[in-house]
Amino acid sequence: MLAQLNGSETFHLRTVDGRHEVDVIVQRPDLRVLAVAVKLSTAVRPADVADLNWLGAQIPGRVVDKLLINTGQRAYRRPDGVAVAPLALLGR
Repeated sequence: MLAQLNGSETFHLRTVDGRHEVDVIVQRPDLRVLAVAVKLSTAVRPADVADLNWLGAQIPGRVVDKLLINTGQRAYRRPDGVAVAPLALLGR
């Protein structure tokens, strides 16, 4: 994976009680992270980004960005700072 080639590591997070899950966490050598969620829907609901925002609250100052990948038609940034990008756009 490209992350490892740049000295970063990738992880998946699920809390023991199953209340929170982040699909992909890319951690840079400086311990800052990119948090990614993947949803197979076109619409983004508040629940879809809740765990990304939860992670940001757990490790303040370490999350450089939060990304939700979905099946929508356009990329944008939500008011809470989460970037939304359709999977189809990432391959271009």
